Amino acid sequence: MQNPLLQLLVLAGIAVFLVLRLRSVLGTRDGFERPTPAEKSKETTSRREFEVIEGGPDHDITDHVAEGTDAANALAAMKRVEPSFSVSEFLGGARGAYEMILMGFERGDIEGLKPFLADDVFETFSEVVEARESEGLTIDADFVGVREMTLAGASFDPDTREAEITVRYVGELTSVVKNAEGEIVEGSPTAVKRQKDIWTYARTMGADDPNWQLVATDE
Repeated sequence: MQNPLLQLLVLAGIAVFLVLRLRSVLGTRDGFERPTPAEKSKETTSRREFEVIEGGPDHDITDHVAEGTDAANALAAMKRVEPSFSVSEFLGGARGAYEMILMGFERGDIEGLKPFLADDVFETFSEVVEARESEGLTIDADFVGVREMTLAGASFDPDTREAEITVRYVGELTSVVKNAEGEIVEGSPTAVKRQKDIWTYARTMGADDPNWQLVATDE
């Protein structure tokens, strides 16, 4: 009884040895497989292609300004300080900010705009609104939309991390100026007028506050 059992154990041991030996030579089909020479070639080619893409232009920048310009270099520097920064997302916010600030100014709602304006811009807007009110003038305005919007310039100070981006707008709105008696003295409630503005926004990159402030206006 012992001999057959001993032979069985020996055969089982040999079988286990052969299986382990076979696995060490051929590998397994579970999990990661060593690539074949052809696969290695594809992997190397893909890696080279990936590296070319990584080293290529940042379309989030070049879609808005020409590659190699001062503005493009400034935007790239902003991204190095704050990798989550997106030029396209900034412009989307700038479009909404334009309507909010422009209409707030037209309607005299300056206090609500204070967090979004630099101190000197806020003071200038306030003076205009106060002068308008002192003359008994009011404005009824409706925003139609942004007809054109382009990124006109950008600058970045690496020492202070202060970033500035200038945006050129062409907006459309209806606007009517009324005197104290409610009579129209300027404009038309139906005529759409086109307004051109050049606004500069500023922010410290990497700061906890994500909001940009309007620091300069021009036409």
